[in-house]
Amino acid sequence: MQLKKKVFCALAAVSLLGLQAKAQKVEFTEYDLPNGLHVVLHQDSKAPVVAITVMYHVGSKNEVAGRTGFAHFFEHLLFEGSDNIKRGEFMKIVSANGGQNNANTTQDRTFYFEVFPSNQLETGMWLESERMMHPVINEIGVTRQKEVVKEEKRQSHDNRPYGNFSDAIAKDLFPNHPYHNGIIGQMNDIDAAKLDEFKAFFKQYYGPNNAVLTIAGDINIDKTKELVKAYFGDIPRGADVVYKKIEEAPITKQIVDTTYDANIQIPLIVSAYRVPGRDSRDSKIMQMISSILTGGSSARMNKKMVDEKKDALQVLAINYALEDYGMYIIGALPNNGAAPSALLSDMDEEITKLQTDLISPEDYQKLQNQFENNFVSANTRMQGVAESLSNGYTFYHKDTGHINKELTEIKSITREEIRDAAKKYLNANQRLVLYYLPEKGKAQ
Repeated sequence: MQLKKKVFCALAAVSLLGLQAKAQKVEFTEYDLPNGLHVVLHQDSKAPVVAITVMYHVGSKNEVAGRTGFAHFFEHLLFEGSDNIKRGEFMKIVSANGGQNNANTTQDRTFYFEVFPSNQLETGMWLESERMMHPVINEIGVTRQKEVVKEEKRQSHDNRPYGNFSDAIAKDLFPNHPYHNGIIGQMNDIDAAKLDEFKAFFKQYYGPNNAVLTIAGDINIDKTKELVKAYFGDIPRGADVVYKKIEEAPITKQIVDTTYDANIQIPLIVSAYRVPGRDSRDSKIMQMISSILTGGSSARMNKKMVDEKKDALQVLAINYALEDYGMYIIGALPNNGAAPSALLSDMDEEITKLQTDLISPEDYQKLQNQFENNFVSANTRMQGVAESLSNGYTFYHKDTGHINKELTEIKSITREEIRDAAKKYLNANQRLVLYYLPEKGKAQ
């Protein structure tokens, strides 16, 4: 038995060394323009491609009561065009020059990106500078994008099975913090807003001093600096963005709630906890706990509830890491008529094991390998590298180089810390138990 352990650890060490060889240090250049725009440049000439990205430090948490959904709405609205780009032409220009583009919004930031052949670097910079400098925000664009967002809300949330379950959780975990609004917000807030309110929101949050421009790929650093100055240097600085985190009182008594979904036939039982924000060490530990519970077919909840007891069709454990706080979500879909209370008991048993016993050295090594592999995979594409660099500056106290520290931090997390985090955060008196149930007869 001891020999088997030594062989396993040796093989794991070889595997880890192989992954480490791939996880090269990411070199970058960073500086600020006089208008406050933070610029990050990463040169990688292995392929003739370049990613041009802009991350604005604005998300749904920056919205005020009665005007939810603005950040996500602007994700769409800023594709409408600019003083020099006609309505509907933005994506056509990208496609005509061999590129791809998209954007996404979270509770904490909005991220725009283009990926082009490297000889189209200047095209991407022009497009993003137009978006930042003088987008067209008028009644035509607002009306058009309202319909786009409404359709997205219908498809991705209202008419999608389990589409609103994370919003239902946030509502109970964050009674005071704006995270309770979710990302897409309420459409009646968008409908009620006046054009001047949209213009004011843009002026408040989309200035260069609230953004990070990251360019990664096959570039010449000196030439790119010149282009950055030419395209972004004349954009006026905006007012300073002042944000104050709203503190939530600790949860000291279990919350029980029920939500109904007309699009589902199988109930979902959820146990959710409020945990520290993404820049904390504990957030990384909670992510590791998720992997222990459901990170693969041999993970604990999968093995016990899906394979052995067969009382669950599917299980989940997610560390939903946000800037101010996080949501730690554990859940299961019942199988063979299993009662939600029985699934909750199964989940609690696995949590108790984590709180009581250290994970084995073998499981610990497997976990380390898993995380390194995920890290390497996430940063193989230039868009992924650019986003990681932007995240470092935006969310880790202006530490753009956080990308080069992340693996070291993960490897330094001990088995004892995993046990202690489970004991600290995953207790019944600190959680929400949510019964997410079918609502029959309202499929439309």
